Amino acid sequence: MQGTSGGTSIPINWLLPPEVVPVFSLWSAVVVAAPETIRPLSLTDRPAAERVAVLLMGYGEVESYEDFANYNEQALNLLTAKFAPVPTWLYPPLAKLLAVFDLHEWSHQHGNFISPHNAIFEEQRAGIEAALQETWGDRVKVFKAFNFCAPHLPHQVLAQIKAEGFSRILIYPLLVVDSIFTSGIAVEQVNAALVKTKDSGDRHWVEGMRYIPSFFNEPEYLNLLADLVSQTIEKELAVAHLPSQTGIILMNHGCPHKAKGFTSGIDESQALYERVRERLMHRYPLISIGWLNHDTPLIEWTQPDVTQASKNLMELGATALVYMPIGFATENHETLLDVDHIITALRRKRPDVTYLRMDCVNANPTFLRMAADWATPHIADLLEAEALAVNPSLAIVQAQHSGSHGHDHGHDHGHNHDHHNHGSHNHHGHSHDHGHDHPHHH
Repeated sequence: MQGTSGGTSIPINWLLPPEVVPVFSLWSAVVVAAPETIRPLSLTDRPAAERVAVLLMGYGEVESYEDFANYNEQALNLLTAKFAPVPTWLYPPLAKLLAVFDLHEWSHQHGNFISPHNAIFEEQRAGIEAALQETWGDRVKVFKAFNFCAPHLPHQVLAQIKAEGFSRILIYPLLVVDSIFTSGIAVEQVNAALVKTKDSGDRHWVEGMRYIPSFFNEPEYLNLLADLVSQTIEKELAVAHLPSQTGIILMNHGCPHKAKGFTSGIDESQALYERVRERLMHRYPLISIGWLNHDTPLIEWTQPDVTQASKNLMELGATALVYMPIGFATENHETLLDVDHIITALRRKRPDVTYLRMDCVNANPTFLRMAADWATPHIADLLEAEALAVNPSLAIVQAQHSGSHGHDHGHDHGHNHDHHNHGSHNHHGHSHDHGHDHPHHH
């Protein structure tokens, strides 16, 4: 929960052990979303090799206040371990404590706030599926999975995909920033789910797989963001503010600078910002990145945060500020409540400034069409490629075999290699798909 959210007056430090305080406010509390109806599923007689399941993956936000603790525990397990030294036994009680604060903020302070996230994500899923089926018909079906919310957890949805006879999968996180905290979570959860859904036979049921990590550098997306900002300014602000007095804050999800060697999305987020800025800066000189951080002690977060960026632009003469979330494809409590908290606090000090919060791209028809277009070449590849023939039982055999290649080949070199078996070395590669949650994304 962000310290700037203008909410609780209970000092967190009094309630938590010192080693937990740094990660407490990482969890900008969870919100509730209206329950949705699960779409009826139809089976088809097409051979599995001629069909592709698109696994659209999002954050998801809990559907009832009773689910706060369970949601928090899953998020702590999946995310916190990557950069904060919190023992796993502490997750359940910490999750319950966080749920108390969540309930206080979202229920009492915000009048039983209902998040639009899940409903918007379903619109995105349906829109992308409709666009893809214009080309592929029933050869393609789009499924949705949420990082932390049943009944759409990745292992539940993959079991459904398998039951419907699909063997080729496109993993598609609908997130802007690619990193171990966002799109990387999707791959991690898919891998865990594949272990749960494997067959007893020799051949794995998945015969084809592709992955879309991010779209931070897609020109159509960058143009759409710039156009939405320009149109909003012309419609809402141009009558009262000169272009040089109109400040634009392009908001990305905050990233920690250090995360046990994992890339935390800073490079991709920065590149996204710079490319949108290039499309706007000749008309609107006052533009700043604004990171939606989770202010925690002992963790170095990206700067400037949204509050500081706002103050910087006002100091340069901005009489109006536009807040556009470029680092989020779907509305969520961060883009709504957190930004509103920030604007409310700023307005108290500078009531003479006009503040305008914009929406995410959400179910914008142009966005849904381009999102489908990004998937099209990968679907074509999956339909045309030879089927993978993976035997999971051979994995342990390979591991044991590769570990047996030490220097001991039955002859003595005159020196001892007992403590230096080259076969046991593990050389990890560094994965940088392009250069970002969340819970969300946090």
